[in-house]
Amino acid sequence: MGFPQSRALLFAALAAIAATPWPAGAQCRLCSQPTTALPDSDSKDSVQLQIDSSIDFDRLVLFGSGDGTAVLRPDGSSAAQGAVTNVGPRAMVGTARVHGQPGRAVRIELPQQIDLYSLGGSRIRFDEVVSDLPAIPHLDSAGNLIFRFGGRVRITGEADGAYRGDLPITVEYQ
Repeated sequence: MGFPQSRALLFAALAAIAATPWPAGAQCRLCSQPTTALPDSDSKDSVQLQIDSSIDFDRLVLFGSGDGTAVLRPDGSSAAQGAVTNVGPRAMVGTARVHGQPGRAVRIELPQQIDLYSLGGSRIRFDEVVSDLPAIPHLDSAGNLIFRFGGRVRITGEADGAYRGDLPITVEYQ
């Protein structure tokens, strides 16, 4: 009809890499004998990070070729600008869980930007990474802290495809 043909991009989940893997919720009964011993005294100083959900922009709808951005904020809201006209309804922010010594202050570093790649070798940028962390994050009385994170995807020119990338998160005690 006179409208430019729209294209949908499917952005697969961003796989976030944890600094330290979180222990499995259940032990493998076929792998080895279950242990009931208390952890080593060294483990009380460790801090662990678990990624509960990865960032997923679902589908981004583009009108024609050109530059555009899609934003996914830690509160779950989204916005589109330029050639990107819509963010899919199933878009999800990333959620992470930190576990360690109760009441301890932690320093959490998220990168400012990463590159995402498609299977065909195309690249787009994920930047302006933000979280809902307080200025000085502390673990609660149970030793837990849950935070959400999001950011912006920048699309330039032809960018059809599924894109993936790793978002390294660093956590350590202050």
